[in-house]
Amino acid sequence: MSYSYQIRTEADYRTAYQQSVEDPEKFWAAVAENFSWKKKWDKVLSWNFEEPKVEWFAGAKLNITENCIDRHLSALGDKPALIWEPNDPNERVRVVTYNRLHKRVCQFAQVLLNNGVKKGDRVCIYMGMVPELTYAVLGCARIGAIHSVVFGGFSAQSIADRLEDAKATFIVTCDGAFRGNKDIPLKSVIDDALIGNKVVKKVIVYTRTRTPVSMLKGRDVWWEDEMEHAESQVEVNGVVQQEAAVMDAEDPLFILYTSGSTGKPKGVVHTTAGYMVWTNYTFVNAFQYQPSDIHFCTADIGWITGHSYILYGPLSAGATCVMFEGIPTWPDAGRFWEIVEKHRVNILYTAPTAIRSLMGFGTTPLEGKDLSSLKVLGTVGEPINEEAWHWYNKNVGKEKCPIVDTWWQTETGGCMISNMAGVTPGIPSWASLPMPGIQPILVDEAGKEITEKDQHGHYKGNLCIKAPWPGILRTTYGDHERCRQNYFSTYPGLYFTGDGALKDQQGNFRITGRVDDVLNVSGHRLGTAEVENAINMHAGVVESAVVGYPHDIKGQGVYAYVIMDQLHEDAQLTRKNILQTVTRQIGPIAKPDKIQFVKGLPKTRSGKIMRRILRKIAEGETKNLGDTTTLLDPAIVEEIAAGRIVD
Repeated sequence: MSYSYQIRTEADYRTAYQQSVEDPEKFWAAVAENFSWKKKWDKVLSWNFEEPKVEWFAGAKLNITENCIDRHLSALGDKPALIWEPNDPNERVRVVTYNRLHKRVCQFAQVLLNNGVKKGDRVCIYMGMVPELTYAVLGCARIGAIHSVVFGGFSAQSIADRLEDAKATFIVTCDGAFRGNKDIPLKSVIDDALIGNKVVKKVIVYTRTRTPVSMLKGRDVWWEDEMEHAESQVEVNGVVQQEAAVMDAEDPLFILYTSGSTGKPKGVVHTTAGYMVWTNYTFVNAFQYQPSDIHFCTADIGWITGHSYILYGPLSAGATCVMFEGIPTWPDAGRFWEIVEKHRVNILYTAPTAIRSLMGFGTTPLEGKDLSSLKVLGTVGEPINEEAWHWYNKNVGKEKCPIVDTWWQTETGGCMISNMAGVTPGIPSWASLPMPGIQPILVDEAGKEITEKDQHGHYKGNLCIKAPWPGILRTTYGDHERCRQNYFSTYPGLYFTGDGALKDQQGNFRITGRVDDVLNVSGHRLGTAEVENAINMHAGVVESAVVGYPHDIKGQGVYAYVIMDQLHEDAQLTRKNILQTVTRQIGPIAKPDKIQFVKGLPKTRSGKIMRRILRKIAEGETKNLGDTTTLLDPAIVEEIAAGRIVD
């Protein structure tokens, strides 16, 4: 399979970028011609950021699974689509060819239909990283059901909130999941989430860990039984036949929940055609994917990275992707390197958090590992610091592999700002140049474009995007006003990313971090309000405030300031109890790293918490805290600074 839209040189990039900005409709129509359509579009693009309303390829009809699977079968049917590496290195690797993927997706699509799932229904998927998760996701897309994958680290309460918000009527889960040396009891978490739920009709359970589970008659069914029954329905005389639903270009494909600046998670909605074109285009170009390459994205499919760069992007390009069930440090810190060697991986795409974690083990785990197959390295989820970039470059890439530093978000669907491997220059810790179709702008607090350089010759401001790209979110599920408020109201006429950035004179961008009340912990986005709400649920907590601070491994740690109605003598036990409450409400990923008990919080006379001051204290800056005279109680600031928790 060749890619006529693949950029090969820096001059090609400049030309493509200019065309994409000057005539986006013509540019994206040419890219879209490379896909399979049941009916072509009436209009490539119509948009209005005020409402907001964006439509790509309006009037077109397609099914994304036909583009990810069916169209490859004649030429690539026996090619591996997925290479599944299990958590336990002694367990058998599973290779799923495009033919096998087609059969299993068709089977599971039929399972969904047999269980009453209809086009437009929301299906919550809460599974470990097994190939069946892929079948479930694509099975939903095949019949036009909207999938909502929830990461396996979330608690029952978090799942219940997401089920309620999406009005999901079906769930696909596993008995349990393996992750390192842990067995995660997924089905029992789902059972807890469903207490009092009157909406969910069916729970389909795949057997992975053989953990004993409760199966309710009439509601819970076994994956294996359902698949066996469906097999005879979709396979006739050895030929698999299962008609894919005809979807409109703008029909929702999936909902993916992300943490916002209010306590309630928001369901980001991506639609079918634009998302497909965008993930494919960015995958092929950022990584310079070649048809024989083995691509290893280490993300979980519960996050957008897994959706876009394990599933939809690579599969629509006819690629082979390694899917890993485990974690990078189990059974030892050489696991990634063993996988690279075993499967002759060419592209490795992972998170700076994972790199920093592995740096802590030194280079011994790399010794004796043959990494010569690697051609491209990539990072995702958060800005990578220079030290980690150089370690990755020297010890993993042997200074021969370009590092693709990709900046993007759940809401953007795919890479927005990134160098292209070996084509455009990579700069340590800089995301570098925008992808074709992306028009970034830096603005000040008032929304005015930054035109003056700082003392280092950089432009510095809040990062916004001027025009839509095919992968842009369309709404937040069930609450379009929230979408407008979150992304389009801060700076009218612009999409506001929530990130700050620098731009150099060559047009390269460096992301400096969140400028709103959102934390980026190990590449996972957490709203401060969501964590505060969880802490405040704990008995005895009067109020809390949460901020981020620099963390050597995670990038950002979570620092919580907590007011108790009365602090018991065993403060350490109280801290542990609060952590347990947060784990129950959200999941272990949201646990604060530091909890400081305080008598009060720095507030303005109108009652607003001055997080700027709390952030500085958490970062270790206890002297130059700015003007505190306007606070309700200026003395509280010194008290908080004096009690700061030091590592």
